[in-house]
Amino acid sequence: MFRFSLLLIALAATTGAAARDDFPFTIEPVAEFDQPWAMAFLPDGRLLVTEKPGSLFVVGQDGSKTAVSGVPDVDYGGQGGFGDVALHPDFKQNGLLYISYVEAGENRTRGAAVAKVKFDASGAQPALGAPEVIWRQVPKLGGKGHYGHRLLFSDDGHLFISSGERQEFDPAQDMQSNLGKIVRLNDDGSVPSDNPFADQGGVTAQIWTSGHRNPLGIAFDLEGRLWNTEMGPRGGDELNLVIKGRNYGYPEVSNGRHYSFLPIPDHDTRPEFEAPKAWWTPVISPAGLVFYSGDLFADWRGDALIPGLSSQALVRVEINGDTAREAERFDMGKRIRAVQQGPQGAIWLLEDGSGGRLLRLTPR
Repeated sequence: MFRFSLLLIALAATTGAAARDDFPFTIEPVAEFDQPWAMAFLPDGRLLVTEKPGSLFVVGQDGSKTAVSGVPDVDYGGQGGFGDVALHPDFKQNGLLYISYVEAGENRTRGAAVAKVKFDASGAQPALGAPEVIWRQVPKLGGKGHYGHRLLFSDDGHLFISSGERQEFDPAQDMQSNLGKIVRLNDDGSVPSDNPFADQGGVTAQIWTSGHRNPLGIAFDLEGRLWNTEMGPRGGDELNLVIKGRNYGYPEVSNGRHYSFLPIPDHDTRPEFEAPKAWWTPVISPAGLVFYSGDLFADWRGDALIPGLSSQALVRVEINGDTAREAERFDMGKRIRAVQQGPQGAIWLLEDGSGGRLLRLTPR
C-alpha cells in the first residue's frame, strides 16, 4: 500500500495556526491538557474533554476551560484511567452523559466500567451527578492495558462499547467473558432482545461481536454501518466492518505477529473468521475513528479518519462499498489520541500525553 508523510514546519507564532503549505488544512491549537483521552461536542458547540488521570473539562471554541466536578475515582496507571464520554441521544431533554473509566477490584485487579451521569451546567461550576454504573468488564484482571472502553450511541438509542482483551489473548474467544468484544446494550444497561446471543443470558447476551484485541475506535459510516479500529500485536492493525454476531479471530488469527516474534496464522488461513477491510504493517496504532460527513472538506465526505499514536498521524481511508484503502497520511509530529468532527464541519484532534493539545483543522 502506497503511503507518504508530509513534513512538519513550525507553528506561526503570531496566529497560532500551522503553516504546513502541503497540507489541505490549517491547524489551530485551541487548548492544552494533561493526557487528554476523549472529547464530545455539546449542543451549544462547546466540548467535553476527558483527561486520563481523572478530570473532565468544558472547553469553549475560544480555548476557555472549566473543570467539571463530580468525576468518579478512577484507577489510573498504564493505559487505564478516565476514558470516553458520550451524550445520550436525548441529551437536550435528559442531560445524561455516559462515561467510561477503569475501576479497581479485589487483589490488585481492575477493569473498565461505564456509568450514566446527570450533567448539570446551571451553576458557576458544571457538575456530574452520582454515577450509576450500567456495565463492567468481566472478569477484572491484573495488568493495566487493553481496556478499549470507547462509547458510541446508534440512532435508535443503543449503546455500543468496545472492550479490549486486557492483554490476555484468550478472553477474546471466551463467550463467558465480555473482554475482547464489542458490546451492545440498551441505554439503561439491559440487553436488547435482538442481540445475537441474547438467549444465552449473562455477559454472553451483551456480545455483538467477538475476537477483538484492543479496539480503540468505533463509529458508524454514512450508510449507518458500524466499523471499528483496533491495534494488532507486532503488525496487523485493523479497520473492520462490524457485522452482528461475527468473530474477528483474535488471537487465533491476525495479520501481525506476537511480540515474541512467534507467528500467528493470517486471516486468510481461517475463512470462518471475519477479516479486516484494511490493515497496517508497520502499525499506525489507531486510537479512534470517525467518518467525515461535513461540507468543509467536501472531497473527504464518507471517508474514515483515524488518529495514530505511534504513527503520529491523521490517516484518511477511502471507503468503497465493503472495501477500504488508505488514501492519505498527514504527519502531525505528535501522537494523536482522538478525532472528532465539529458541528460546523471542522476536524478536531487531541494530542496524546502531558501537554497534549486540542487542535482545530479547517480547509486552507
